[in-house]
Amino acid sequence: MIKAISVAVGMALVAGALTTTSVFAATTLESVKQKGHLQCGVTSGLPGFSQPDEKGSWTGIDVDTCRAVAAAVFGDAKAVEFTPLTAKERFTALQSGEIDILSRNTTWTLTRDASLGLNFAGVNYYDGQGSLLTRTLA
Repeated sequence: MIKAISVAVGMALVAGALTTTSVFAATTLESVKQKGHLQCGVTSGLPGFSQPDEKGSWTGIDVDTCRAVAAAVFGDAKAVEFTPLTAKERFTALQSGEIDILSRNTTWTLTRDASLGLNFAGVNYYDGQGSLLTRTLA
């Protein structure tokens, strides 16, 4: 009996969490549509990921991800504005609503996933570390 109650309570908590997540997503999407553009947080300048040129035009994989989302929402990849953020600023900007999405180097950890109140949507770039040795040492 206690086990059945525990399972029912667990299922109710999961259902509540999923419902809350979809409510926040709908709210964010409606807010973006009302504004008429996507506000995208990117790094303040990392070649290949997000970097403005001398004319202020942004390029890189993170910028392209933002443009793809804008194209999906508005049918216009140019309906996006970029907010350069440091590592310290990125989560606060997303939590406060200053930006709609964050597309920059951010490690997805269990602690961040569970404690920040944010939804990690997926990975767009994997990296790793390695060591190089001279052939004579190998």
